[in-house]
Amino acid sequence: MKIQVCLLEDGRTLVGGEELLDKPGPKWIDVLAPNEEGMNRLGERYSLHRLAIEDSLHLDQRPKMEEYPGHQFIVLQGFTAGQDICDLALQEHHFFLGSDWLISVHELPFDAHDEVRHRLEADPAGMLGRGADFILYLLADVLIDRQFPILDTFSDELDELEAAIFEQAEKRHLQRIFELKRMLMKFRRVLSPQRDVVGQLARRGIPNVQDKNTLYFRDVYDHLVRLYEQIDAGRDILGNVMDGYLSMVANKTNDITKQLTIFATIFLPLSFIVGFFGQNFPQVQGPVGYYTMWVTIALIPIALIFWFRHKRWI
Repeated sequence: MKIQVCLLEDGRTLVGGEELLDKPGPKWIDVLAPNEEGMNRLGERYSLHRLAIEDSLHLDQRPKMEEYPGHQFIVLQGFTAGQDICDLALQEHHFFLGSDWLISVHELPFDAHDEVRHRLEADPAGMLGRGADFILYLLADVLIDRQFPILDTFSDELDELEAAIFEQAEKRHLQRIFELKRMLMKFRRVLSPQRDVVGQLARRGIPNVQDKNTLYFRDVYDHLVRLYEQIDAGRDILGNVMDGYLSMVANKTNDITKQLTIFATIFLPLSFIVGFFGQNFPQVQGPVGYYTMWVTIALIPIALIFWFRHKRWI
């Protein structure tokens, strides 16, 4: 368990470890890879509710906000993607919000926290001076904003996949469609309930959230709405790509069936003629019958091909 503390003291930001916990002043405490012993120490220091501590040790919570005496417990989630956008890593962040302190708890490293920390160091009075709830806004905002590049990459890949399918549909395209569909469902399942959580923070009268900072949470709520709309648009486009794949496969199957039918139609009368002239009829024996058979064999396929072209079947 690693604890890093950002503390506002005399108009400047102090960054350090647990030795800063007992210093007065607004502070942000970031906990990486929490364990029971360390969370119990923080619980005793800041009177954290036991149920909230237990939830923070199990990173499988649903996005939510719960009020306890003296603080709120907030769960927000997001994703980080690897080289393949379908290879998503869930970033689950737990927050304990008090009157002048904020504790953020997460299992995986998140480089966006460094961005917030640099902003605090650049303007300590303007950031930590606005209150711990403003730091919560900064962390929530950067967590949600990190989802836009993932969905943009998803849209670009979807366009490329659609173009590849209309050029030549392959089985790997169908597999990729289902991978993208599962990825989008995971996105929707995680981000959808967060609108309610951030919507609560955007309302006035929430303990430990200043009215002047509710506007900022309203901005995060707008970002979540945009993400949700982008997810819905992606689902529609993904459905169209799936329909396009099925149409291309059906068209290919129809072309193959048509070609086989044409070949069968051409050879059907030829088989009849060969079988007919192959019978032991004295009147068709000799050079006349021989040449008649070969002329008929040559003319019927040519006539059929012209007929098919006249009907625009080929």
